[in-house]
Amino acid sequence: MKDLTQTTGSVGETDALRQDLSAAFRICHQMGWSESVGNHFSAAVSEHEFLLNPCWQHFATIRPEDLLRIDVRDGRVVEGEGTPDASAWCVHGTLHRKKPEARVILHAHSPYATALACLKDPTIVPIDNNTARFYGRTSYDLDFGGIADAEEEGERLADSLGDNSVLVMGNHGVTVTGETVAAAFEDLYFFEKAAQTLILARSTGAPLSVLSDAVAQNTVDGWRTYAGMAERHFDFLKSQLPAL
Repeated sequence: MKDLTQTTGSVGETDALRQDLSAAFRICHQMGWSESVGNHFSAAVSEHEFLLNPCWQHFATIRPEDLLRIDVRDGRVVEGEGTPDASAWCVHGTLHRKKPEARVILHAHSPYATALACLKDPTIVPIDNNTARFYGRTSYDLDFGGIADAEEEGERLADSLGDNSVLVMGNHGVTVTGETVAAAFEDLYFFEKAAQTLILARSTGAPLSVLSDAVAQNTVDGWRTYAGMAERHFDFLKSQLPAL
């Protein structure tokens, strides 16, 4: 991973990352996906440091300068005022340490993703374009044990994620990872839409029309050609945010 603190133009790149991550919090609130003053988003700035929201600051108020810069090895706050809460360190600290390729990590309790996570079988079944977007990209952790604030919880979640980019956390919510804030947020956005479609389809009680593996894989492959949507969509969402 490129260390944004040691490369030419690093200050600008880190500032841009702060801008995007802080915007993601505020967009999440506008979408109705924030939850009191909990939940956490993070983004790595180097192999050993990542940005994270401070303990119990409302998503709607988070500015770039509010983000904490944390040492992934010991949880030490390198830059910023405040501390991470235990759950944030447990999940995000462990994932950044064990999965450095997951540069951006967004964890939310968005309504339909959470409802899906509360089903006995929370599999994101491919029944349309949006659900098929996550075919072969989603992992599941069904060993909910309450608020994730113990080291072994973080280790288990990292192991459960494996090589995938989305983790459905049973009886809990969803965690999405990505190379950029825009890419991760686009997956969070589409996962919520996919979960909504699946929950509504299941609520009819009628059998699902499930896509074949071949069609589901073809749909996943097709989505890759639309990767540029993420930046354009995220730029639009940022443009709609009120000034702080």
